[in-house]
Amino acid sequence: MSHRHEHEHEQTEQPFAPHTREFWDHRYGESQRVWSGNPNQRLVEQVAGLTPGTALDVGCGEGADAVWLASQGWTTTGVDVSVVALERTAAHAAEAGVQVATAPYDVLAGEPLPGGPYDLVTSHFLHLPAELRHAAYAHMADAVAPGGRLLIVGHHPADHESGVRRPHGEGLMFTAEEVVGCFATDDWETEVAAEPRRVQQTPDGPLEVTDTVVRLRRR
Repeated sequence: MSHRHEHEHEQTEQPFAPHTREFWDHRYGESQRVWSGNPNQRLVEQVAGLTPGTALDVGCGEGADAVWLASQGWTTTGVDVSVVALERTAAHAAEAGVQVATAPYDVLAGEPLPGGPYDLVTSHFLHLPAELRHAAYAHMADAVAPGGRLLIVGHHPADHESGVRRPHGEGLMFTAEEVVGCFATDDWETEVAAEPRRVQQTPDGPLEVTDTVVRLRRR
């Protein structure tokens, strides 16, 4: 579950291993920094115009998104399965001179998210097997305050079909329609359901990719 920025999780064909504490603690332990340290482009686009309140970053990784939210005036909590990731989030927040609370959270355990309710719950590039996705989204939804927002961003299946990304495993990518379909329209207003393209810089050169971006507001 860890962090990204054009630093998304490039997962293997094993659908569950990339969500375990052991996997991510080992991944982070191999280098001093795994991701770019910059906030995700889609987060900045979708949140910049919102009034700051309380925010929860699910799968915060090394903390780039959480630190950016805190710098924008949000009272921010970051959760992740990896203890090493949480230590880095806390360190990066201290370096930036902002406060970010952290807590361990295993999305596969099926437990409610800690704290809340929050004015914003955000999850970027957390790619779960389809059979687990609905339950994970339900926990995210439960953590959103009335009038608050849930922002879910991920890789679009078109990237898998075109071969522009390494395999993530069958069914791990999702469309905006699939995300919106997990939420009752009586309870949620869809503010954004988009599948924009962007250019991602890679060691092999620029790569055009498609994101899935869904922003919902709790009624």
